[in-house]
Amino acid sequence: MNSENIFQSIPDNIDKEIFETLAQSNNVKIERIISKGHQSPESGWYDETRNEWVIVLKGEAIIEYESGEQAKLVEGSFINIPAHTKHRVSWTKPDTETVWLAVHYSSAPGQ
Repeated sequence: MNSENIFQSIPDNIDKEIFETLAQSNNVKIERIISKGHQSPESGWYDETRNEWVIVLKGEAIIEYESGEQAKLVEGSFINIPAHTKHRVSWTKPDTETVWLAVHYSSAPGQ
């Protein structure tokens, strides 16, 4: 088995957010997300069928919920977003990459 580094293979030019699945099973998906000044489309609320635990490893971001509440994430900040909680990325740091680790998981077997 070869080890990899979460900060390697980041392209110089990031036209759109990058979503890469790192590991996946029936109940869990782990992905690396790379943003650089990106945000969700105004009409694009995420409404995930699974819970989503997210940590910012590098950079900064703001998550906005449909309720209007916001969560600012800096390096090391993490949140847990319950399934079907509508949210969007309203801001990511424009002058450096924001590297996220997202874990999508079911709270009960078979979900």
